[in-house]
Amino acid sequence: MLAHLSSVRIDYVIVLNTSRLWRSDIVKVLIQRELKRYGCDIKSIEQPFYSIHKKDPNDFLVNGLMELIDQYQRLEIALKLTKGRNKKAKEGGYAGGRVTFGYMKQKGEKELKIHNNHAEVVKRLFELKQIHRKWSLSRLAEALNDEGYQTTQGKAFTKVQVKRILDRESFYQGIYTYGQKQANGKHEAII
Repeated sequence: MLAHLSSVRIDYVIVLNTSRLWRSDIVKVLIQRELKRYGCDIKSIEQPFYSIHKKDPNDFLVNGLMELIDQYQRLEIALKLTKGRNKKAKEGGYAGGRVTFGYMKQKGEKELKIHNNHAEVVKRLFELKQIHRKWSLSRLAEALNDEGYQTTQGKAFTKVQVKRILDRESFYQGIYTYGQKQANGKHEAII
């Protein structure tokens, strides 16, 4: 949108409310600076008197309160999500985020399932680590690559990916950790 302003004359950007344009004060300042630079204003459906050009103290107060309420609602939603994730984690369930290599989450299901091909890689990596205790992460990655194993994206393993897998050993043993919470996971152990 901002890039488009430099090539086309735009009088207004129409939004439901200003929280659709920015989520923080820093972004707000940057967006407003660009809009002012090109003589553009904001028309907000839920904030009909909003303008980045008017200096009316009443509008300033009302719009500031609306933005404050938006921030409060975002914090409230984040708190509810955190409570829900903590509850799931306490029970050993998957609380969201990127699925650990070796597992998959199917749409509509709440628990992780083993991804057979990736689980094979995990098992082999821990075998190699056990057999060759002094091998570097790079050497372990090289061994996986030499044996034809690939990442989720179908690429060669790097030492960073190997470290990420090795660092999740307890997870692969069936222990679920979320923040400071640890429980027996509802997911099946791979090693």
